[in-house]
Amino acid sequence: MTAPEPTILATSGGHRAGSRSRVLFDALVHHAVDLSGVHGRRPRVLYVGTAVGDAEHVAARMVEAARVAGFDLTPLQLFPMPNVEDVEGTVLGHDVVWVMGGSVANLLAVWRVHGLDTVMRRAWRAGVVLAGVSAGSICWFEGGTTDSFGPELRPVTDGLGLLPYGNGVHYDSDPGRRPLIHRLVADGVFSAAHCTDDGVGLVYLGTELAGAVTELPGKAAYVVRREGDRVVEERIEPRPLPTPAY
Repeated sequence: MTAPEPTILATSGGHRAGSRSRVLFDALVHHAVDLSGVHGRRPRVLYVGTAVGDAEHVAARMVEAARVAGFDLTPLQLFPMPNVEDVEGTVLGHDVVWVMGGSVANLLAVWRVHGLDTVMRRAWRAGVVLAGVSAGSICWFEGGTTDSFGPELRPVTDGLGLLPYGNGVHYDSDPGRRPLIHRLVADGVFSAAHCTDDGVGLVYLGTELAGAVTELPGKAAYVVRREGDRVVEERIEPRPLPTPAY
């Protein structure tokens, strides 16, 4: 079971604290599963933690979050070597790929060394839903704003380019993100940029933005583009998602 067309859910959310576990999957992760169309069995979610160096304690929390949510989760690790014999087969054998935040610059470099950039493109075309948070959002675009290189935000422009836009994450919680995105669009680095407040996700069918969804009230998405010699920002009101009951 796969999505009927190439599908990406690019987010600035998806996780929340639990009362009995450190992390629970919030509504955005559940929406990624819904987009896959899986039914009649437990969803298969591939967790990719490259951006946090495949930190084992983070992977353990994701495994626990999946158990609570009723998903079957497999961590795909590339450090110190791939933890599966057939990386492409493993990716294609899942309904959803969920990519963790962290360093998008390091993620892109390591994926390319192992050919995972090509594998992700094949999975996208095959209907595996590609999703993630922060670095796990930016990676699907031409690039975005990142603190991968240090505390001062800088642009990253060598994303996978499945989506032909820039991407701004944590748009409301990190005050440096908005002005840098505006500057990058003004300078023509990105023809347009799609941005998310914390808790918001953008749904793409093929390369077209199909809508915005949110797990938090009062949040929004934004499209930043040039009109003549000025930059304009359009606010998009996202559709609220139901909070998962645990």
